[in-house]
Amino acid sequence: MSFQCNSTLGPILILDTVVDQKLHLSALFIAARREAVAPVELPDGKVDPVRLADYNDATVWRARFTLPADRPSEYRWNGTTYEVMGDLTGDLRLAYVSCNGEEVGDMDREEAERNAMWERLRGEHRRRPFALMLHGGDQVYADEVTEGNDLSHDWPERIPRDPSRAALDDLRHHLRERFLERYAALYAAPQFAWLGARVPSLMQWDDHDICDGWGSLRRSRTYSPVGQTLFEVARESFLVFQQATTHGDLPARFADPTGQHLGWVIHAPDLRILAPDLRSERTRRQIMGLGGWAMMEAETQRQVRGHTLLMSSVPLLGPRLSLLEALMVVIPRMQKYEDDLRDQWQSRAHRDEWRRMLRLVRDLARRDGHDITAVSGEIHLATRAVMDLGGGLHLNQLVASGIAHRAPPRAWARFLGALSWLGEDPVPEHPIRVARLPGQADRYIAERNYLILQRDDKDWTARWDLETSGMTKALDL
Repeated sequence: MSFQCNSTLGPILILDTVVDQKLHLSALFIAARREAVAPVELPDGKVDPVRLADYNDATVWRARFTLPADRPSEYRWNGTTYEVMGDLTGDLRLAYVSCNGEEVGDMDREEAERNAMWERLRGEHRRRPFALMLHGGDQVYADEVTEGNDLSHDWPERIPRDPSRAALDDLRHHLRERFLERYAALYAAPQFAWLGARVPSLMQWDDHDICDGWGSLRRSRTYSPVGQTLFEVARESFLVFQQATTHGDLPARFADPTGQHLGWVIHAPDLRILAPDLRSERTRRQIMGLGGWAMMEAETQRQVRGHTLLMSSVPLLGPRLSLLEALMVVIPRMQKYEDDLRDQWQSRAHRDEWRRMLRLVRDLARRDGHDITAVSGEIHLATRAVMDLGGGLHLNQLVASGIAHRAPPRAWARFLGALSWLGEDPVPEHPIRVARLPGQADRYIAERNYLILQRDDKDWTARWDLETSGMTKALDL
């Protein structure tokens, strides 16, 4: 059964880049296949949307335009005026969210319960507007899109070895329609739709935007014809729905125009937002490939004023998970969680690469002479950690996860807290310490949450909005 688009969804604002005090924006729309989309109205004229992608009964459209990056502004669409805070030059607020869904039954959840934290975030924007909304991965939970097709129904446990070209074409069509269905459901939610039309988004992907554990699964799965078809469709869907673009048309913020990896960087006044791609080049033995590392190394040579936000979809700092990983190997019933731990920087399989990234972050901080803040999601908990970079500099790791995914049992949070007491020092002379959120007794908080990053007179602070405990006090960064 195809997705039925009964009314046009959008606009959803995506930030393409920032150049010469201008926000270069894309507005995304999803409309019925034969329905035209009204132009975006600006003070200096109108912009007609262009067709981005076609589906059975829907078409995705995009309108590209600019707004000021040094003052608030507005645009109109279909009779509604949308105010955009837009000023990146002085005091500002950024929202950080991740894990917008669940692995099983996400589309059957009751709307008010599922989107309760989005409603809270909307209230925060009304109180004091956000300039940007950062999405740290798992914007969509696509784990169930493989169901309903003979080739992928039992993914990843059982897959055919040599499917026909016609069968793979049928699978591709099936997956494209299922991805459309999920993205449209997310963008139709009124709590998100209201924010998405007013706050430009910057998104990076993680495994559930493809499938659970992508890159940490066995090569026999990911490199199979079914696995490669799944990845290709997930990648196309990520570009269309999260970046408002297509292959060969990547905005200037992306480091690799060919899209072999999808890492990107934004340079704004006294602010760099750096988002490496931790999925496109991932295998069971590596997190990033040559392209991703080339992007990161290039940033170490760039002189940057102000503050750096490093978006690492998987937390860069945390407890000694390699011990838990070793334990799981010898306990058969726990081996099903091996992929979850191999996903982490701290995995034994990625130890050398983790050290390389931590040294690179240290070098970034030393070159620019300022602290660096890493923001992450993925683990469905709220926590933070600090790494001493030497010379009075620090790497602050802030984890906000998830905005819609319900929290795991508190016992799991307590277990991770106990594990964190062991400490971790993968890079000599730069110890890592898992710390508490302001006002919280535990190191890991099992509540849904999102993060607010705020700059006031060049000083940065962070606050978590926790579903039950409420807003934390400000943490100085």
